[in-house]
Amino acid sequence: MTPLTCDLWWGDLTATSPDRLRTLSALLDADERQRHARFRLQADKDRYALAHGLARLAVGRAAGIAPESVTFDLRCVPCERKADPPDRGPHGKPRPSGPAEGWEISFSHSGDRVLLAMARGVRVGADVERVRSLRASLDGLLDHALTEGERADLAALGPQEREAAFFTYWSRKEALLKATGEGVGNLTAVTLSVPGAPIEVRSWDSPDAPAPGHVHLRDIPAGDEYRAAVAVLTPRPLEIAVRDAAELLR
Repeated sequence: MTPLTCDLWWGDLTATSPDRLRTLSALLDADERQRHARFRLQADKDRYALAHGLARLAVGRAAGIAPESVTFDLRCVPCERKADPPDRGPHGKPRPSGPAEGWEISFSHSGDRVLLAMARGVRVGADVERVRSLRASLDGLLDHALTEGERADLAALGPQEREAAFFTYWSRKEALLKATGEGVGNLTAVTLSVPGAPIEVRSWDSPDAPAPGHVHLRDIPAGDEYRAAVAVLTPRPLEIAVRDAAELLR
């Protein structure tokens, strides 16, 4: 079976000039500009501009069109399941449309890092998380993100390993749920093997969960301060191509 390639683009806020961020902001469509304007902190505005602008540059290059011509349809799977979905306006996972239809993307940002995953004809999800101290809020986050068995596995780790392992769990689960378009409201729908062991999806309680053997879940090296993962839903063998966003931003 022919391998499928998933491109991963890494962006870094510290290496992106204010002029370049303004150029990326100009690529946003009207709805994106409204969301961009609602952020209060400049750092949040910059992360949003880098993630969404990078998506337009990468998709435009792959589809052979100008980045300002790239369009997206937004699809919210949880709302589609409801008999009477709320009127929330356009929201959900972006999917390239028009000349770029058929490409799939997922992006994530945390701290100074932005990660974009892109593949052709298969569902993808990506997540990056900055590792931070959880002493004040660990119990609440554990209940939100991990199943009972996962919490027991995490508790068996040494104190120095727990925070990094927690964010490994988190990034892997978000990548999986973003791949299906379900969003990350119910991380406990997925049960995973403990970080440090071979990656295994032990259970996935969702009507959109792929068949066994149709899930590739990979950790992506992101430095000691971050944990990142990508999920690609396909039975084909997978190749990951890691790229620097500076290549697109020149």
